[in-house]
Amino acid sequence: MSATPEQYDVVRRPIITEKATMASEANAVVFEVAMDASKPEIKSAVESLFNVKVKAVNTSITKGKVKRFRGRPGRRNDVKKAYVTLEDGNAIDVTTGL
Repeated sequence: MSATPEQYDVVRRPIITEKATMASEANAVVFEVAMDASKPEIKSAVESLFNVKVKAVNTSITKGKVKRFRGRPGRRNDVKKAYVTLEDGNAIDVTTGL
């Protein structure tokens, strides 16, 4: 399968945090995805972009915080994360990029 531009719109970027690193020990990778992306869309996009088999996809929406920007109150954007669990024997190295 070849990657299409729509799949790059679904999977935006990998998330590299302490919690995401702990999830990688359970053969899972965390991605920031589009807010309107569904679990089947995320699964097919990850499988075709990285040539791996996906076992499960769990999603969560992090609400944007109210922060101050140059002294004025502003609001960060909401972010949707996808915790993608891979089949045994499959791996994605998020440090190299696409």
